[in-house]
Amino acid sequence: MSYAFSVKQIPLLGAATEKSTETIRWPADDIVIVKKENRSPRIKHVSWGRLEVEGRAEPYKDAKLFPGGSREWNWRETGTNHVPGIQQSDVQELLDHGAKVVVLSRGMKECLEVPRETLEFLKGRQIEAHVLPTAEAVQLYNQLAVNKPVGGVFHTTC
Repeated sequence: MSYAFSVKQIPLLGAATEKSTETIRWPADDIVIVKKENRSPRIKHVSWGRLEVEGRAEPYKDAKLFPGGSREWNWRETGTNHVPGIQQSDVQELLDHGAKVVVLSRGMKECLEVPRETLEFLKGRQIEAHVLPTAEAVQLYNQLAVNKPVGGVFHTTC
Protein backbone atom coordinates (compact mmCIF):
# COMPACT_ATOMS: atom_id res chain seq x y z
CA MET A 1 0.00 0.00 0.00
CA SER A 2 1.42 3.42 -0.85
CA TYR A 3 0.40 6.83 0.36
CA ALA A 4 0.72 10.15 -1.40
CA PHE A 5 1.39 13.28 0.59
CA SER A 6 1.35 16.72 -0.94
CA VAL A 7 3.58 19.32 0.66
CA LYS A 8 4.18 22.73 -0.87
CA GLN A 9 7.71 23.93 -0.18
CA ILE A 10 8.57 27.61 -0.31
CA PRO A 11 11.92 29.27 0.39
CA LEU A 12 12.39 31.15 3.63
CA LEU A 13 14.04 34.53 3.67
CA GLY A 14 16.50 35.59 6.31
CA ALA A 15 15.72 34.11 9.74
CA ALA A 16 15.67 30.41 8.90
CA THR A 17 18.67 28.18 9.35
CA GLU A 18 19.51 25.16 7.23
CA LYS A 19 17.93 22.81 9.77
CA SER A 20 14.82 24.78 10.62
CA THR A 21 11.23 23.86 9.97
CA GLU A 22 8.50 26.46 9.80
CA THR A 23 4.76 26.01 9.55
CA ILE A 24 2.80 28.83 7.98
CA ARG A 25 -0.97 29.04 8.45
CA TRP A 26 -2.82 30.92 5.75
CA PRO A 27 -6.13 32.67 6.53
CA ALA A 28 -8.17 29.87 4.96
CA ASP A 29 -6.47 27.37 7.35
CA ASP A 30 -4.57 25.74 4.50
CA ILE A 31 -1.23 24.60 5.84
CA VAL A 32 2.05 24.90 4.04
CA ILE A 33 4.95 23.10 5.65
CA VAL A 34 8.32 24.51 4.82
CA LYS A 35 10.93 21.99 5.74
CA LYS A 36 14.64 21.60 5.42
CA GLU A 37 14.85 18.45 7.50
CA ASN A 38 12.74 15.37 7.91
CA ARG A 39 11.98 15.60 11.63
CA SER A 40 9.09 14.09 13.55
CA PRO A 41 6.24 16.52 14.37
CA ARG A 42 5.65 17.33 18.05
CA ILE A 43 2.38 16.61 19.83
CA LYS A 44 0.96 19.82 21.28
CA HIS A 45 -1.89 18.36 23.35
CA VAL A 46 -3.64 15.08 24.08
CA SER A 47 -6.98 14.46 25.78
CA TRP A 48 -9.82 11.96 25.41
CA GLY A 49 -10.57 11.68 21.67
CA ARG A 50 -8.21 14.52 20.70
CA LEU A 51 -4.56 14.68 19.57
CA GLU A 52 -3.23 18.08 18.50
CA VAL A 53 -0.13 17.80 16.32
CA GLU A 54 2.32 20.44 15.14
CA GLY A 55 1.64 21.44 11.54
CA ARG A 56 -1.99 20.30 11.57
CA ALA A 57 -4.93 22.71 11.91
CA GLU A 58 -7.49 20.14 13.09
CA PRO A 59 -6.95 17.54 15.84
CA TYR A 60 -6.85 13.82 15.17
CA LYS A 61 -8.79 11.15 17.04
CA ASP A 62 -6.24 8.45 16.21
CA ALA A 63 -3.03 9.27 14.37
CA LYS A 64 0.19 8.00 12.86
CA LEU A 65 3.18 10.32 13.27
CA PHE A 66 6.51 9.82 11.51
CA PRO A 67 9.56 11.78 10.36
CA GLY A 68 8.25 14.45 8.02
CA GLY A 69 4.55 14.31 8.86
CA SER A 70 1.42 12.77 10.28
CA ARG A 71 -1.96 11.45 9.19
CA GLU A 72 -5.22 10.09 10.52
CA TRP A 73 -4.92 6.46 11.64
CA ASN A 74 -7.84 4.60 10.07
CA TRP A 75 -8.00 1.16 11.71
CA ARG A 76 -10.10 -0.26 8.86
CA GLU A 77 -7.12 0.02 6.47
CA THR A 78 -5.28 -2.79 8.24
CA GLY A 79 -7.97 -4.64 10.17
CA THR A 80 -6.83 -3.19 13.48
CA ASN A 81 -9.18 -3.54 16.43
CA HIS A 82 -8.65 -3.46 20.21
CA VAL A 83 -7.97 -7.20 19.92
CA PRO A 84 -5.72 -8.35 18.27
CA GLY A 85 -4.39 -4.79 18.34
CA ILE A 86 -1.75 -2.83 16.46
CA GLN A 87 -0.80 -4.69 13.29
CA GLN A 88 2.60 -5.01 11.60
CA SER A 89 1.17 -3.09 8.65
CA ASP A 90 0.27 -0.21 11.02
CA VAL A 91 3.92 0.23 11.99
CA GLN A 92 5.42 -0.54 8.56
CA GLU A 93 4.33 2.89 7.33
CA LEU A 94 6.33 4.52 10.15
CA LEU A 95 9.44 2.62 9.07
CA ASP A 96 8.82 3.54 5.44
CA HIS A 97 9.05 7.19 6.51
CA GLY A 98 12.37 6.65 8.28
CA ALA A 99 11.41 6.03 11.92
CA LYS A 100 14.22 4.35 13.88
CA VAL A 101 12.28 4.36 17.17
CA VAL A 102 8.56 3.59 17.50
CA VAL A 103 6.11 4.54 20.24
CA LEU A 104 2.90 2.51 20.38
CA SER A 105 0.03 3.93 22.41
CA ARG A 106 -2.46 1.49 23.95
CA GLY A 107 -5.20 4.07 24.55
CA MET A 108 -6.17 6.08 27.62
CA LYS A 109 -7.43 2.97 29.44
CA GLU A 110 -4.98 0.56 27.76
CA CYS A 111 -7.69 -1.32 25.83
CA LEU A 112 -5.67 -1.50 22.60
CA GLU A 113 -3.48 -4.61 22.44
CA VAL A 114 -0.04 -4.95 20.87
CA PRO A 115 0.48 -8.50 19.59
CA ARG A 116 3.79 -10.26 20.14
CA GLU A 117 4.12 -10.56 16.33
CA THR A 118 4.16 -6.78 15.94
CA LEU A 119 6.90 -6.40 18.56
CA GLU A 120 8.91 -9.24 17.01
CA PHE A 121 8.52 -7.58 13.60
CA LEU A 122 10.09 -4.39 15.00
CA LYS A 123 12.79 -6.24 16.92
CA GLY A 124 13.75 -8.17 13.77
CA ARG A 125 14.38 -4.83 12.06
CA GLN A 126 16.37 -3.51 15.03
CA ILE A 127 13.74 -0.86 15.77
CA GLU A 128 13.49 0.29 19.38
CA ALA A 129 9.84 0.01 20.46
CA HIS A 130 7.96 1.48 23.44
CA VAL A 131 4.43 0.40 24.42
CA LEU A 132 2.66 2.77 26.82
CA PRO A 133 -0.72 4.22 27.79
CA THR A 134 -1.48 7.22 25.56
CA ALA A 135 -0.57 10.07 27.94
CA GLU A 136 2.81 8.48 28.75
CA ALA A 137 3.35 7.58 25.09
CA VAL A 138 2.87 11.22 24.07
CA GLN A 139 5.35 12.40 26.70
CA LEU A 140 8.00 9.89 25.61
CA TYR A 141 7.37 10.52 21.89
CA ASN A 142 7.94 14.28 22.34
CA GLN A 143 11.16 13.64 24.29
CA LEU A 144 12.47 11.29 21.60
CA ALA A 145 11.41 13.61 18.75
CA VAL A 146 13.91 16.22 19.94
CA ASN A 147 16.83 14.27 18.48
CA LYS A 148 15.65 10.97 16.98
CA PRO A 149 13.63 9.95 13.93
CA VAL A 150 10.65 8.65 15.89
CA GLY A 151 7.31 7.37 14.70
CA GLY A 152 4.20 6.57 16.66
CA VAL A 153 0.64 5.35 16.53
CA PHE A 154 -1.70 7.07 18.96
CA HIS A 155 -5.17 5.97 20.11
CA THR A 156 -6.86 8.70 22.14
CA THR A 157 -9.87 6.94 23.58
CA CYS A 158 -10.26 3.72 25.56
